[in-house]
Amino acid sequence: MALVSVRDYEQRAHEIIPRNALDYYRSGAGDELSLHLNRTGFDRLRIRPRMLQGGSTRDLTCTVFGERFALPIAISPTAMQRMAHPEGEVANAKAAASRQVLFTLSTISTSSIEEVAAATPNAPKWFQLYIYRDRQLTEGLVRRAEKTGFRAIVLTVDAPLFGLRRADMRNKFSLPPHLTMANFVGKAANIRSQGGSGINEYIAEQLDPTLSWEDVKWLLGFTKLPVIVKGILTREDAIIAADLGVQGIFVSNHGARQLDSVPASIEALPEIVAAVGDRVEIFLDGGITQGTDVFKALALGARMVFFGRPALWGLAVNGQAGVEHVLDILRNELDLTMALAGCKTLADITKDYVVHENYYSKL
Repeated sequence: MALVSVRDYEQRAHEIIPRNALDYYRSGAGDELSLHLNRTGFDRLRIRPRMLQGGSTRDLTCTVFGERFALPIAISPTAMQRMAHPEGEVANAKAAASRQVLFTLSTISTSSIEEVAAATPNAPKWFQLYIYRDRQLTEGLVRRAEKTGFRAIVLTVDAPLFGLRRADMRNKFSLPPHLTMANFVGKAANIRSQGGSGINEYIAEQLDPTLSWEDVKWLLGFTKLPVIVKGILTREDAIIAADLGVQGIFVSNHGARQLDSVPASIEALPEIVAAVGDRVEIFLDGGITQGTDVFKALALGARMVFFGRPALWGLAVNGQAGVEHVLDILRNELDLTMALAGCKTLADITKDYVVHENYYSKL
């Protein structure tokens, strides 16, 4: 069967990836209500196309922090990618570089900061940061990212502990023995089950559960890179973050893997844009599977849209080439959506183009 959509890649990847890794990648927290909402939240939005707008081509380029990208689509940080393909994060980053889009490297990656930087020396990359109990180790990660040319730090703020991930508990998830957390040595480099979910045991031991806004101040105080906070779902937290001086906000529910029953990222986006959209860059992560999803997120105020799982599916199916094809699919779908909706540039995609399904029930 020809692979013509992200869903096609997802289905094929599910046949390839070993169960231990697959359940880690695809599962959500609790009963997975929020995982379902990440998809249905987009489904409940309707596009209001405008006709006869003219123009035979579209400009899909965007600028973030003074850097120009070919698309308003980027790759989210996802952990332990070499479980999906031997080249892991390196292949994913090279695919992003080849398509002139942004790649974000996870702290708990199976390819190191230095390996990814060496493979994509001139390509824009961001580094996602967890704050470890050992602050010196944490600062060292940031310094390594700065030294190797990463352009921003994405601080995850919604994971002082990892969520209730029942699939990992059932599988007693462990990182395969031939892999390690490549950014670390010693205990911080290994995820092995001690009887339950190895990833939850690792996080409980290594990350700081007392994480607070003081830690955001601490990070802002020593790095010169832009700091983006990832995991914001309320206007209240968005205002605090903007007041502290962060340069960006990821509206994200962590792939619905942390607290179940939180809103879909796309549902939370409008209130955060309304609160601080004129002060910081707003990004969205969660639930993106097709070009219409990207269009809807841009219409509701996101500057750029990130996805994680679709890149993993492409990686598992065909390595770097698979990720490149996933990006090409999303690019072509966004371009077609813009053409049929009557938008020639990203600036044309305004909130007037998208309404909730309830809009039509009231007519």
